[in-house]
Amino acid sequence: MAPMRNFGGILLLLGIVGFFYASSQLEGHEPPAAGATLSEELQTPAGRWEMVRYGSAGAAALGLLMALFPKGR
Repeated sequence: MAPMRNFGGILLLLGIVGFFYASSQLEGHEPPAAGATLSEELQTPAGRWEMVRYGSAGAAALGLLMALFPKGR
């Protein structure tokens, strides 16, 4: 139980740090064009940082769940 809780806490911390780092990197780039597809957005630096930001938010959410519920329900 403790290793899962520790891993969840580490994942939560990395997700939060990654989210704020990606947000700071995103400020220096132009936003992608409106109506662009996902593959077109990933070709731009802003689109890639946006995906990193969403991935980090997902990792933080998963880490929170693992830290709060290490055994499941």
